[in-house]
Amino acid sequence: MTQGFVGNLTIFVLALLVGFEVISKVPATLHTPLMSGANSIHGVVLVGVVILASFVDGPFGYVLTFVAAAFGAANVVGGYAVTDRMLQMFRKRPVPGSGPKAVGAHAKKAESA
Repeated sequence: MTQGFVGNLTIFVLALLVGFEVISKVPATLHTPLMSGANSIHGVVLVGVVILASFVDGPFGYVLTFVAAAFGAANVVGGYAVTDRMLQMFRKRPVPGSGPKAVGAHAKKAESA
């Protein structure tokens, strides 16, 4: 093992430990907004995949690039879907009867009552 590899492995393990510690302290009410934002920001991975795709040669590199692009795209789409669903909870729902007047049999029954 080279010294550079050991240093990179040490940074990776420390990042895992710090990330786990930070995420475990997030309250449940903030978990969904945090994750939806993180998934939508995952588009940076797609930019990295596009950059790396220009340097890839060989079938193994192509397969890894495709897998990285597929997972990155799934995270981006999932992040936007979860964010949209979460924002729907805060939209005002229409009050029944406050919209345009009803037409048809139901309107006639309401007028006669």
